[in-house]
Amino acid sequence: MVEYRRLGPNDADAVLAAPHLFDSPPTREWTERFLTAGGHHLIFALDGNTAVGFVSGVEMVHPDKGTEMFLYELGVDDAVRGRGIGRGLASALLDVARELGCYGAWTATEDDNTPALRTYRSAGASAEPGSTVLVWELP
Repeated sequence: MVEYRRLGPNDADAVLAAPHLFDSPPTREWTERFLTAGGHHLIFALDGNTAVGFVSGVEMVHPDKGTEMFLYELGVDDAVRGRGIGRGLASALLDVARELGCYGAWTATEDDNTPALRTYRSAGASAEPGSTVLVWELP
């Protein structure tokens, strides 16, 4: 049975022990900075003692809107995909957002990322018509 555990400032070693879940191996400096920064959230999916997925979220506050949760990244180990772990992670982050009084949550992904779209929709998300994500690459 998979357990969802919210990580805190003292959990950097757990993150560093699960490089297979991330795009690149996490560094201690960035991990500790993320875990100690206010409004940053990291939840692991654990199958026994093995980390099989994660979701990260960042609270975003605006003077005229209040607080919403940005689902920054979601990753599930290839070996356990298709078991609802991604949906469980997204739902766990939404639970945190509700606890914090966020008025909503959002994320972005590529149009052709079918697994992500399926996961987010199964967790209750819907696409915002006409939305476009723009990025700046900073040197």
